[in-house]
Amino acid sequence: MLVDYANKELTQKYQLMAQTIIPRPIAWIVTQNEEGLLNIAPFSYFMGLSSEPATMMVSIGHKSDGSQKDTLKNLRETKKCTICMVDEAHLEAMHFSSKELASNESEAAAFNIETKEIVEGFPPMVAGIPSAFFCEFYQEIDLKGSKTIPLVVEIKAQFIDDEIISDKEKITLDYAPLARVGKSYALLGKNITPPTIK
Repeated sequence: MLVDYANKELTQKYQLMAQTIIPRPIAWIVTQNEEGLLNIAPFSYFMGLSSEPATMMVSIGHKSDGSQKDTLKNLRETKKCTICMVDEAHLEAMHFSSKELASNESEAAAFNIETKEIVEGFPPMVAGIPSAFFCEFYQEIDLKGSKTIPLVVEIKAQFIDDEIISDKEKITLDYAPLARVGKSYALLGKNITPPTIK
């Protein structure tokens, strides 16, 4: 079967991409508005972009009424975010936080998500997660004709839970982050070591 994307509706294209571009890491993004209200929302159109500058990209859509999501609004205003990598222990809270709330409501309060201040000047991270990136707005990408806004953020600092560091000298990490696979979530399976290239 060859699928011509020109003949597919937006939802069909999303379903095809979401089921074949897998697994997708989840960026659980914490932002604050100018009054300090916390917003915590998950995004799975997310990836590392470059090591120099150390950047990641996340694509942010709009609310059901067409207005911009609070994450996008807050990042445009404050230029700061904290991206938390989600483990199995936080699956339920992360999933619930995808529910659309009014702009004057915080997921932290609505879903009892505990947060922790780590880096001054950045939003707090979700407490108990294995790793978090403290990022600054770097660039917004204009996708002509799209309501999705890809944002590039630059990593300024990273928190790593000592419990997941298996080799402190090499900073080797051993943990099981959640990923999105189609409409479901998954943990990565067994690791496969490639053969040595001669």
